[in-house]
Amino acid sequence: MRVVHLVCSTGFAGVENYIVNIASGLAHDGVDVTVIGGSREPMQAALAGSGVQWLPGDDMRGARASLRATPAPDILHTHMSQADLVGWLHRRWRGRRSRQVSTRHFAGPRGTGVIARTLFRWVGRSLSAQIAISEFVALNVELPAEVVYTGVDSTDAVTLRESFVLAAQRLEPEKHTAEVIEAWALSVGAAEGWTLRIAGDGSERADLERLARERGVSDSIEFLGHRTDVPDLLGRAGLVVAPTPREGLGILVLEAMAQATPVVASAGGGHLETVGAAAPYLLFPPGDVAAAARVIDGLLGDPELRAAAGHALRRLQQERFTIEGQVAGTRAVYERVLG
Repeated sequence: MRVVHLVCSTGFAGVENYIVNIASGLAHDGVDVTVIGGSREPMQAALAGSGVQWLPGDDMRGARASLRATPAPDILHTHMSQADLVGWLHRRWRGRRSRQVSTRHFAGPRGTGVIARTLFRWVGRSLSAQIAISEFVALNVELPAEVVYTGVDSTDAVTLRESFVLAAQRLEPEKHTAEVIEAWALSVGAAEGWTLRIAGDGSERADLERLARERGVSDSIEFLGHRTDVPDLLGRAGLVVAPTPREGLGILVLEAMAQATPVVASAGGGHLETVGAAAPYLLFPPGDVAAAARVIDGLLGDPELRAAAGHALRRLQQERFTIEGQVAGTRAVYERVLG
């Protein structure tokens, strides 16, 4: 079986990590895999030694050029709307024998305008299959999608924890980072000697720093900026806060679960299938910062509860969110569409 994974991007975030994991896992199973797109150095480093070939796909034109330079695959697996469109055009003009499978990473239809929505309806109807990363995503996209949960590497549970709460995400409006600061201002965490560390960068950073000063908690909040050591931070954190109410699934939440780190999460989106399925008492109603503060305080004041919550999350990750399970589920989709 020959498979090409395609994304039109120069980044290395959740989607690109997803592609690295599934491509490496398929290659380990003997599948001939090529990856197109993503930031050059991180992608090449992450795929080193896996047997996966990497080609650039910075934008739609570059992705099409790389796709034309590869032998026709049995499965063209596309990620995000631009790649879906590139794959559709390529198959119409050059790669008719390839079957196209799309992974839906976010909850919502493709395209933002009438013309784009119409075009993407044609693209969607031409797909051999759609994979959704969660039930939440599957219920909020056009056309049927089969759920294949994202997996992460299982790790040894960390026993040495430090007195900080971690939020790690892009500092953009859709991530609701301001709610973490508002909840922290209502929490007793700072008075108990804890700090809040916010890892990530984005357009809201200055506003969030201002909000921390206005709420009088800037002395107990550290803005770490973009970090490459997030897995290490997850392993040392006392707990993690995940406020996004419409997260497709949440790779950071899964990575925290793998390290038995308790996660206080908004009760919406994919969080209901991860944190909510293992430890529903860690959830708070979306946007309710007072409820979030209460959950945080309950954990900060009870190390045994933190440990029990972390181990419950880790058990679920090992049962349901493994790379091996993701590879097996994805390969089953390929084999079905190939007949």
